[in-house]
Amino acid sequence: MRGASGAVRISGFSFARNATVLDYPLREALLSVLPIVDELVVAIAPGSPTDETKGLVESIDDPRIRIVDAVWDESRGHLAYSDLTNAALDACTGDWCLYVQADEVLHEEDAPTVRRRCEELQPDSRVEGLLFEYLHFFGDYWHVQRGQGWYAREIRVVRNGIGVRSVRDAQSFRRQGQERLTVARAGARVFHYGWARHPARMRAKTEAFWEHRGRSAPKTGDRGYDYGPLGRLPRWAGSHPAVMSSRIAAMDWRGALRETDAPGQARTLIHKDERFLYRALTTVSRLTGIDLNHTNHGRLLDV
Repeated sequence: MRGASGAVRISGFSFARNATVLDYPLREALLSVLPIVDELVVAIAPGSPTDETKGLVESIDDPRIRIVDAVWDESRGHLAYSDLTNAALDACTGDWCLYVQADEVLHEEDAPTVRRRCEELQPDSRVEGLLFEYLHFFGDYWHVQRGQGWYAREIRVVRNGIGVRSVRDAQSFRRQGQERLTVARAGARVFHYGWARHPARMRAKTEAFWEHRGRSAPKTGDRGYDYGPLGRLPRWAGSHPAVMSSRIAAMDWRGALRETDAPGQARTLIHKDERFLYRALTTVSRLTGIDLNHTNHGRLLDV
């Protein structure tokens, strides 16, 4: 895995299918990890006849990018996501493997920290993965989901060669026996843009997502996905990754969003953060400082 110089080698890995049809920021995601990695493996499965995902990845034209032609097995349901993730992971040759999904982008300010953490933790065999803090953008690029039901952190770097596998719908990683990984903090953030897109494309994305689970997507409006009143959410005042600047500038659905509901308007509360249970859990979490969300990692080492 290591080069002749003995330096730590980091592999990036990702997967994609229908990324252009469903408007994933895949290009931005891959560009954001290139400053950190020595190679970048992308597993691509064929999708819609009009999809141009493979061409999009090839257009980046970086010799470190390696495409793995993968198979999308519809019979696997939501497990197809982890299948593709593992296809990319299996092709990685680094000491550490940095995972980024097609709607996740790293900030350039955090890149040196990720590299440094991999280097300093390489000798500590107890550390099997690194935990990243999450920013879930919702509706647009200025509102974020911080409540219960939205994971606050997740594993995005795993040590190679110890039997780590992507599990379920590819949100996280376990050992082959489903043992949770012992982790340390990465000191870095993931900017998650999976819920920040035009309502029409968001609706298409959610329908595809639920289809793989054999269920129908919740109905959120006849004209596209209804994000609800965004004024209920905290606003993000920080910077975004530089690779997202063009996409953010091109945002064309501001007119389809709203800060508040019209007075007296009756609306079904379909979003988790609006429901009583999650509002109550969020309040308890804020008062106690305890994260009540489900966590996928095992022991968190203070190293």
